[in-house]
Formats: sequence, structure tokens, C-alpha cells
Amino acid sequence: MFDYILPIFEKKAGIKVDVVAVGTGAAIEIGKRGDADVVFVHAKEQELKAVEEGYFVNRHDVMYNDFVIIGPANDPLKIKGIKSATEAFKKIAENNYPFVSRGDKSGTHTKELSLWKKAGIEPKGQKWYLEVGQGMEKTQRIANEKRAYTLTDRGTWLATKDKDRLEMKIILEGEPVLFNQYGVMAVNPEKHKHVKYREAMEFINWLISEEGQHTIASFKDKHGNQLFIPNARSGVPKKS
Repeated sequence: MFDYILPIFEKKAGIKVDVVAVGTGAAIEIGKRGDADVVFVHAKEQELKAVEEGYFVNRHDVMYNDFVIIGPANDPLKIKGIKSATEAFKKIAENNYPFVSRGDKSGTHTKELSLWKKAGIEPKGQKWYLEVGQGMEKTQRIANEKRAYTLTDRGTWLATKDKDRLEMKIILEGEPVLFNQYGVMAVNPEKHKHVKYREAMEFINWLISEEGQHTIASFKDKHGNQLFIPNARSGVPKKS
């Protein structure tokens, strides 16, 4: 997405944005150290905690999509039709069926762990549970190779499934617990005097502006699917 929206912002603001693409947990830690000016992440509880601790200021909701469970196209466990992600996870565990986890403290990994906890299952250390410590696209590819299930976000799935020739499909979607909110926040300049706070706030204010929100809404895959839905302006979900 940043390859699409950043040139528009940079041209308008005259500010060059350098992106360090890491998972949410790593991004927040980088910000806490003062090694970034702004972070754009998707684990709201972690974000609010970091703001409360004084590491960040001016956090805003920006956009959302949702998480989905994907698996082999033939859905060997017949999870399709189950309405609950936790019930799907229980079925995977009960059958000792391969599940690939990002295992990287990202927003997706955090959501996945919360679903296992809700299901009353501790997957870590189980032979069927593979933690790969990779980003989402690589995790999807590994799951594809191993004919495993995994949790992904819809935006990454839509953007990469054809390119990576994944022989997988969405097995479970649409449950409210799979809502995936993205937020942005500036590193607190009182903790790190060297950060470019003015530029960070210019970027944040653009993201949540009408122009920024419209730009996000217009980002689509080659089939015309909208990958993220902006919801900063009123908190009400919007589609283009």
C-alpha cells in the first residue's frame, strides 16, 4: 500500500518518507527506542498501552480490513461452514493438522494467539504448530508448501494469492472477532528530542484527512477489490 499512497503524500508535502517494513511488535519497539518518527501498525491494545506509557502521542484509527483463515483448496478438515474462528482452531488442534504461525509478535500473530487462548489451547511446542518468524506473504507461501492452515489479513491475501500462485482458499471469514484495525501514532518528542515530530504529524494529519482517506480507499488489487477501508474521519466504516 505504501508504494501507492506515499508518492501522493510526498509530492503534496515535500517530505520524503522512508519505510521500515516490520511486524507490529518490532515497529513499536523501534518507535520506543526513538529509531522512527511515526509508526503505522495494527494491534490496538498494544498501541494504546504504548501511548499510556508515554512512548507515543496522537494515535488515530486510519483504516481496517479483516483477518481470514486460509487453507488448502480442498479444505481437508472441512472447516468451511464453521462460523467461529475458535472452533476452527479447536478442530485443527484436535486433528494435529499443520498450522503455520508468523511467530513474530506482529499484529496478525497477536490476533492468532488471542484466538488460541480463547479456544483454550496452547499450541506452542506442538508438532503440528510451526512458528516461522516471517512476514505475512512468506508465511502464506510456507503454509501453501506444507498444505497447512494459517491466519492472514485479507489485504495481503488479495494482493499476493495470484502472484505467489497459492493453491489455497479462504476457509473462514466474516466473524466480528476477525476485525483488523490499523492505527498510526507519532513517537513522543519529549522522550526523543531528535525525532521529526512536525513531519510525523504532517503525515498523520494527511492520512486521516479527506484526501488521505480517499487515497487509501482507492488502493485496489488488479481485480478491483478494495484492500483497506478508511475509517478515520468519523469512526464509521467507508467504502469507495
